Amino acid sequence: SGVERALDFAEEVRVFTYELWERYQEINLLYSISETLGSVLNLDEAADKILRDVCDVLGAASGSLWVYDRPQDLLRLIASVGPDASDPLDAPFPDSITTRVFQEGRFLGGGRGDESEPSSGGASTDISVPISYNPPSGKTRIVGVIDLFGRPSEDPFTTSDQKLLSAIASQVGAALENNRLIQESLAQERMSHEMELAQHLQMKLLTSPEAFDRADVAARVVPAEQVGGDFYHLFKLPEGKIGVMIGDVSSHGFPAALIMALSMSAASIYALESPNPGEVLRRLDSALSGELETTEMFVSLCYVVIDPLAGELRYSNAGHPHAWVFRADGTSERLTATDPPMGFAGPDSYGEERGPWQSGDVLVLFTDGLSDTLATPEPGSGELAVLDAVKSELERGPTAIVDVLFDLADGATPYIPADDRTAVVLRT
Repeated sequence: SGVERALDFAEEVRVFTYELWERYQEINLLYSISETLGSVLNLDEAADKILRDVCDVLGAASGSLWVYDRPQDLLRLIASVGPDASDPLDAPFPDSITTRVFQEGRFLGGGRGDESEPSSGGASTDISVPISYNPPSGKTRIVGVIDLFGRPSEDPFTTSDQKLLSAIASQVGAALENNRLIQESLAQERMSHEMELAQHLQMKLLTSPEAFDRADVAARVVPAEQVGGDFYHLFKLPEGKIGVMIGDVSSHGFPAALIMALSMSAASIYALESPNPGEVLRRLDSALSGELETTEMFVSLCYVVIDPLAGELRYSNAGHPHAWVFRADGTSERLTATDPPMGFAGPDSYGEERGPWQSGDVLVLFTDGLSDTLATPEPGSGELAVLDAVKSELERGPTAIVDVLFDLADGATPYIPADDRTAVVLRT
């Protein structure tokens, strides 16, 4: 009859209107999420707003949003809404639906038209979908999980609901990846700034050769990384004496730089308290022994005291192989090690050696990072290359010697991994 047709038509209009309203809400939700992700840099703040909007549109009583924490290798709850909402925590139960969804990369839930395994028998008002990131090239990664629980209407989630939630999860996945890249970039910028500051401070600890007026001296330190463990020190000692120290911590990078700074600070005190190189090294060993044991490092160190007025050189050498004196008469002499490196030598170690010092003599101290850069597979070739370069520039003085050494190192193609490079050259 006409009345029945009118009623059927009215019902079709109602259903169509309802479906149209649902589609409008879905489109509006996706648009709203895009705006939120584009305008909010804080991930937790964005996740909370998105989850609330999703629960509102899909009629869920509560929900949670989990993000995979790669460094910790666990799922971290960053947003939770509804009557059972809790503060953010780490890791769902290993056998939970959330964990299974993350591991299997597929949604779990129940409802009309669902072919997946339900979370409980029959139709379900719970649904969990994986948050995935699809890179332009490469394999899709699962980066989190969205859970929705309960519907006041008791209607189960439908296939349409699952598809909408999966589309939302894809948006969130891209945002999570962008956020991760942003955070990594910010962390790298902070680290770079901090390392630049550390390098600047480390270089400030070194004595300026230009400000040292008791001898013609040149020195340079080039860390293998932004900071390193090589150092040198110049001391103006009483009675016109000159103290020259070089050290090489058995590593490079930030840990070695900390040992380097501690060594220089302690040496600045002890060198002025005792005129004896061996005693200075004994006190320095006592100050460093705890840190060296904890970090499992050692330090090769040579400390030379020159008395130009008495024509004498005294030194104590804790396992530093590259210490030489080039005499004005054309001969040269290695200042051999008197003891093992600090970290191996005991508190009763650190003897002294003496030798002549004449005007025109040249003291040359360098670390193995410099000689290794110039080395070939032939044993001892690196040190020999350094010594040959020194001999060729002796008449031109310390500055020319250091310049040539580092020019050679800069142009070399080392077959040994890079290490900190340091040289100190002094002439009276």
